[in-house]
Amino acid sequence: MIAIDAFDPELDLLLERVVPTPRRLVWKAWTEPERLMKWFCPRPWATVRCEIDLRPGGGFATVMRSPEGTEVAGAGCYLLVEPDSRLVWTTALTAGFRPHAQPTSDTDFVFTAVLTFSEEAGGTRYRAHGMHATAKARQRHEDMGFHDGWSTALDQLVEAMADEA
Repeated sequence: MIAIDAFDPELDLLLERVVPTPRRLVWKAWTEPERLMKWFCPRPWATVRCEIDLRPGGGFATVMRSPEGTEVAGAGCYLLVEPDSRLVWTTALTAGFRPHAQPTSDTDFVFTAVLTFSEEAGGTRYRAHGMHATAKARQRHEDMGFHDGWSTALDQLVEAMADEA
């Protein structure tokens, strides 16, 4: 059996940090649309729509808007939902485990996100593991700003949840 958390440096990207936010709030930030929309994409972009059907086979869809008004939609399918500890979704599938359309440009790629949240003194160990089919797709995701973008979004998650801690 292959461990879903196994990291392959040729194909995967990783962001791991301890944040001063309780694990239950990190989970809520990822699983409740009204909370996710507050932090999901780096400012000045905004998440203007979010749909979450939180179950294996359920859909995950967002629409992000640029400061100029350009909207970018994203959709995926939940593969694994372990309350308060792990969330796995992929852009390779849509709701009901239906295959997603093939990428249509050099900037499109599919990936699987493995999000793991564990309690740590003073907060939560947050691990975002992006899995890609090819080194080229991994590189495209990195070039798009995976580390800076996901790190900035995580800072925004911490900020958004601070009032609830």
